[in-house]
Amino acid sequence: MPRECSIANALAVVGERWSLLALREIFLGVRRFDQIARNTGASRDILTARLRKLEEAGLLERHQYESHPPRYEYVLTEPGQALHSVLLTLMAWGDRYVTEGEPPTVWAHSCGEVLEPVTVCARCQEPVRPEEMTALHAHGVTVDT
Repeated sequence: MPRECSIANALAVVGERWSLLALREIFLGVRRFDQIARNTGASRDILTARLRKLEEAGLLERHQYESHPPRYEYVLTEPGQALHSVLLTLMAWGDRYVTEGEPPTVWAHSCGEVLEPVTVCARCQEPVRPEEMTALHAHGVTVDT
């Protein structure tokens, strides 16, 4: 029997290329279907299906901006906005291990420096390292690895 896993549960919602690229565009402020399709390269039918799935999962809402003909833009909900750090971390990983040459996009933090996303413990503010973690079940029992 497969291990119960929140990563698998999350991937069931956002673990497809066009879903993540659509979310990227919406995070960048691109909210209209035609622009999302152009910037991702997704076909219209695939993008429609992915956006619908993200909406059904509660990550996006459609807001009508024109009535004749009806046209909508996509807005992130709170759960959708919570994926921002995931996308930044995935981008940083891609910049380091996959992208050849200079990264296509670099973000500047409000402090003025280039953003380098790091996962930190909410309690102690120390960076999270795999060797310093222990997996626990929901009831505090150590998970066998």
